[in-house]
Amino acid sequence: MADINPKVVGGEETPPAPGAVQSEIVLNDSEAHSAYSNFARVTATPEEVILDFALNPNPFVQGRHEVKISQRLIMNFYTAKRLCRALVATLQRIEASFGPIELDVQRRVQGAQMPGNPMNR
Repeated sequence: MADINPKVVGGEETPPAPGAVQSEIVLNDSEAHSAYSNFARVTATPEEVILDFALNPNPFVQGRHEVKISQRLIMNFYTAKRLCRALVATLQRIEASFGPIELDVQRRVQGAQMPGNPMNR
C-alpha cells in the first residue's frame, strides 16, 4: 500500500514525503450549513474535544440567562490541534494586516471614542 500524504490537512499544507503518493482534498461545501456564533465553549473528555457554538442575543445582560447551543462539533485531539494551529495562523495574518484584535470590550469602546479616531466621524 502506498503512503498517502494529503496536500492540505485541517487547513495546513504538509510537504509530501519522499516517494509518497500525493493526494489532493477537494472540498464540496454545497450542502454546508452556515451559522453565526458569538459564543463558544470548549470542553473535553479523555478521548475528544467538544466545541459548542451559540448565539447570545444579550451578551451584556447581568445575572443568569439561558443561551441555546445551536452547533456542537466533536473531534479528536489531532484534529483539534490542527484546527488550533490554523486559527492562530489566521488571526496572526489578520492582526498583521489590520492591527490587534482587542478582546476587552471596555478598551474597544475607549479606543473608539479617542480624539482623531476616524470611527468618530
